[in-house]
Amino acid sequence: MKKYHLKSSDSFKPSIDYSSHLNPEQLEAVTTGDGAALVIAGAGSGKTRVVTYRVAYLIEKGVDPSRIMLLTFTNKASKEMLQRAELLIKGESRRVWGGTFHSIGNMILRKYGSAIDLSPNFTILDREDSKDLIESCVAELKLRKDKMFPKANVLVNVISYAVGTERPVIDEIEENYSHLFVYCDEIEKVKRRYETKKREMNLVDFDDLLFLWKKLMVDVPAIREKLAEKFLHVLVDEYQDTNRIQSEIVDLMTSVHNNVMVVGDDSQAIYSFRGACFDNIIEFPDRYHNAKTFKLTTNYRSTDEILGLANESIALNSRQFPKTLNSLNRKGPLPALIPLKNTGQQAEFISQRILDLIDEGVSMKEIAVLYRSHYQSMDLQMELTRRRIPYEVRSGMRFFEQAHIKDIVSYLRAILNPMDEISWTRILKLTPGIGGVTARRIWDSVRSSIHPIQTVMSEGILKLIPKRGIENWAMFRDNLSGLEEETVQSRPSETIRQVLTNGYDAYLQKTFENYEERKEDIEQLANYSNNFKSTGDFLSDLALLTNLQSEDIVDGGEEEGEAIALSTVHRAKGLEWSRVFILGLTDGSFPSAKSMGDLEGEEEERRVFYVAITRAKDELYLCYPIMDNRWYDGSVIKRPSPFIQELPEYTYEKWEIEY
Repeated sequence: MKKYHLKSSDSFKPSIDYSSHLNPEQLEAVTTGDGAALVIAGAGSGKTRVVTYRVAYLIEKGVDPSRIMLLTFTNKASKEMLQRAELLIKGESRRVWGGTFHSIGNMILRKYGSAIDLSPNFTILDREDSKDLIESCVAELKLRKDKMFPKANVLVNVISYAVGTERPVIDEIEENYSHLFVYCDEIEKVKRRYETKKREMNLVDFDDLLFLWKKLMVDVPAIREKLAEKFLHVLVDEYQDTNRIQSEIVDLMTSVHNNVMVVGDDSQAIYSFRGACFDNIIEFPDRYHNAKTFKLTTNYRSTDEILGLANESIALNSRQFPKTLNSLNRKGPLPALIPLKNTGQQAEFISQRILDLIDEGVSMKEIAVLYRSHYQSMDLQMELTRRRIPYEVRSGMRFFEQAHIKDIVSYLRAILNPMDEISWTRILKLTPGIGGVTARRIWDSVRSSIHPIQTVMSEGILKLIPKRGIENWAMFRDNLSGLEEETVQSRPSETIRQVLTNGYDAYLQKTFENYEERKEDIEQLANYSNNFKSTGDFLSDLALLTNLQSEDIVDGGEEEGEAIALSTVHRAKGLEWSRVFILGLTDGSFPSAKSMGDLEGEEEERRVFYVAITRAKDELYLCYPIMDNRWYDGSVIKRPSPFIQELPEYTYEKWEIEY
């Protein structure tokens, strides 16, 4: 009798040779079976590749693309991953539900939101819309009678953070906005009125897209079952950056099939200040008891020497998934540790070394300088400008283009040169109740006076001030009276201190959500001003250098985009450069003083340091100034960062600066 063999109907013959496209660690993660999976993707280990090939693998295995959900933090990331998958499997990935948490939330709420009394034609508020609506709530509650009540953009941040972390407003204020604690009850009232008005007007803000998505699935079990049944597989990128609501959404969306793959790196969890919850990734195996954990440890970016230092540093954290990054046997110089006399010498060294690297043929686009806080870049920006080295600030505006720095400089200019119309107009308009028209009238009186400052201080000016501005004008006048001309001429740092303490600090607190950062900027400006014998010299130096910054050589080199990158570490995450400098590695600056004495905060700061190190491909320079010339107590000796002190000496080479 002839035998005929039937082939198994579920035999899998992929069109992609996964084993030749992926390393063994990546292959194991991509081809794992059903169930929960945690992929710990070390820096430079090919995370995007794993997510892309996982999508392709699932589709080749027969999973309907419309039953796969890919959640990312940026539309760019989602688009890039799905486009790569499309190239692999010829267009099959187009029907995957891919996008940011917010964009997917929008689609789901449009379709099912009516179940929680949300009309499908709701309007999404952008940040400016939210500010306007909150300002309307403040006005309705008559809270603007208190001139120090925080501005709408500050309230937006407080409320948004509280929603994302699912914490009461009072807890958020106590932890991150302690200077607003006196307004806790009022801010809570604003939040309640804001929520009411949104419901009445069929509006949702970005936080609602997540909050209401979760509410929909919690409050309406039938829809939760329907959605969780629909999606056979859910993939999440950058899982270490999820907040509490996002993590809970993932849990609800995978409650039927339990097929979830989250990809991230606990060692790069550095966004708690934005509401990211570190526990989400650390406790994932506890929430998904049968979860498989995969570790990607082959680094395709950095040399052995750079990875050696990174591994030694991060190994000191207690809460983590232990791993050791390995390179493809790439060799290079040991990271350099450079003690510098002060921040001025630090700027000189980095600038000179950058010129050396350029002479050696290194492209400016392959050089970056990273720092913990934006204010730390001020001296370097000035020195790069002096040497006409093009640079691009990735962490915000150039230091002297920032509004709060311009405000302080305008005070100095107006006092030193009472006929400076531009500066007078700027500082006058900072006073609540003084608009452009009133400022013009005041200036008309000032410019025709022999003694402009005395004129501003006189009672005669009061008749020009609107009633709503009288109280604030008295504060402005008191501030001005403390700025004695002799002090201004000889000690610009003292003038800056007086401006800050006599009213401008309060203005910062109520006006800006990042009050602490702006205050640090101003303090750094005061420190820098100590290098000059007079306010006139200081302002002249600033004017000359900021004019240079506007020239073509600073905006770019001979080729478009040819410039050094300056960035905070947080803004640099996900990027890489051939040569990386990390500056300001002193105790209290990196790690930040706020994190000291708190294990959780200290370990996050060490992760920030780890992220900075792993941006470097070929050479790494660790810089710290020994002395700090502070405006309020003179020169002080700074200790190296504990992250430097704890490194084994064999992981770096110490450089000595000489003239």
